[in-house]
Amino acid sequence: MSSYTAHFKVWRGDVGGGGLEDFKVEVNDGEVVLDIIHRLQATQAPDLAVRWNCKAGKCGSCSAEINGRPRLLCMTRMSVFDREETITVTPLRAFPVIRDLVTNVGFNYQKAREVPSFVPPADLGPGEYRMMQEDVDRPQEFRKCIECFLCQDTCHVVRDHEENKQAFAGPRFLMRVAELDMHPLDAAAESGLDRKTTAQDEHGLGYCNITKCCTEVCPEGIKITDNALIPLKERAIDRKYDPLVWLGSKIKRRSSAG
Repeated sequence: MSSYTAHFKVWRGDVGGGGLEDFKVEVNDGEVVLDIIHRLQATQAPDLAVRWNCKAGKCGSCSAEINGRPRLLCMTRMSVFDREETITVTPLRAFPVIRDLVTNVGFNYQKAREVPSFVPPADLGPGEYRMMQEDVDRPQEFRKCIECFLCQDTCHVVRDHEENKQAFAGPRFLMRVAELDMHPLDAAAESGLDRKTTAQDEHGLGYCNITKCCTEVCPEGIKITDNALIPLKERAIDRKYDPLVWLGSKIKRRSSAG
């Protein structure tokens, strides 16, 4: 096994402030950035705070920024960097720092609670759901999300504009709205909930300008922009501006009232 010494800059600090600290650390073949952070904890910085759990790219805990790009520490191999390169590790920029590489991602859980869940059809009981396979396949990729919140972090709507957070759910939760809206058995409309309208009016769909930065950083390879956000935008626009859709909704409403 070959090894070499790498130059790391790791952000140290808390809510009161901080800065980058220099480290020289050993790197072995096959290691990932999280291995190096653990070696720093073991040999040079025992109080370095980092959030992690599975070390297999499935829990989403070890999100951080490596050389300015949102990544999972456990899925970023040291072999992708030049040996002479200085590697900078900083906390997620879009969320408040707790300490060192650990941020407060509570914003995301707040937004999750604001998305109404699946509404079961009233005329079907457990075990009676039947769907076409193509309807199952379409949103299947969205369920691969590990909630690492890298897409939330890289989205410039919240990354660069703190004031937008109250009105904007972010790509992860707009994707959730799209998934539910695509579900053929979701009875939200029958219960008076129009997911397309709420996506626009309550979750800030209009803030998204489809730069695809969320798709680029997704460790699961989910096509968030092309398969969730753009189709959701198209359906929301149809609902709001297409005269035939508008007329159809009026006729349906009048028929129901009659």
